[in-house]
Amino acid sequence: MTAIGYVHGYSDQEARRLGDQADALAELLHHGTAYPPGSRVLEIGCGVGAQTVHLAANSPGAHLAAVDVSEASLARARARVAAQVSGADVAWHRADLFELPFPDAAFDHLFVCFVLEHLPDPHKALAALRRVLRPGGTVTVIEGDHDSAFFHPHSAYARAAIGGLKRLQADAGGNALIGRELQPLLSDAGFHDVTVRPRTVYVDRTRPALVEDFIRNTFIAMVVSVREDALAAGVSTAADWDRGIADLHRTAAADGTFHYTFFKAVAINPLSAQRR
Repeated sequence: MTAIGYVHGYSDQEARRLGDQADALAELLHHGTAYPPGSRVLEIGCGVGAQTVHLAANSPGAHLAAVDVSEASLARARARVAAQVSGADVAWHRADLFELPFPDAAFDHLFVCFVLEHLPDPHKALAALRRVLRPGGTVTVIEGDHDSAFFHPHSAYARAAIGGLKRLQADAGGNALIGRELQPLLSDAGFHDVTVRPRTVYVDRTRPALVEDFIRNTFIAMVVSVREDALAAGVSTAADWDRGIADLHRTAAADGTFHYTFFKAVAINPLSAQRR
């Protein structure tokens, strides 16, 4: 959502992964998020529209504005929403988070999902977002934490592959552990009444849809997507990396289990006009 590169890339495979992730986790992540008819809602970093589909479906009558820096991603998002949500009211904008083309207090609600993890200064980003949120309006932020991934069978090679992804994201200016930091980040940016709750995914063979859609198509696909960059950066040998991916696939077998925690924060822009 800024000049920093998106570590996972913009391939067709990544677009599919984002859609699989959003659909598999829709109930988990969007539960409790619905905006009233007529409300003005801004989604920051909409990407290919994977989350926009669920925002629009859960809030009929709301006026959505979706922003991303990538025109190619916006084109995918328009097509996705048009195909999946009849009559959705979404205005699409190509813009940078720090140069939003909206007046002060233009929105009643903000929705920010899997964006802060890619930014070098999430505090500055949140402070900038306060400008376009009306006093008393709400912000919802959802992020993950890659250290919350644990699984059976245990594998040091699999943990090392995840660690390689974390390092690449850090080298690109991001933070793959940012979910645990949402409460202090939002509070320090000037938001009030910050509430953060974990949203945990646990998967075993009794949940076959999540075995496919979350373990294989979301999490493992995310790690696989950075293989060439990881090898080029020297974070792993090819043999160790491929062993780690093979061991991650073992967690999706009949005797495997997988756990991951997301964090969902909701906060209020104070009635005071003060900006930090």
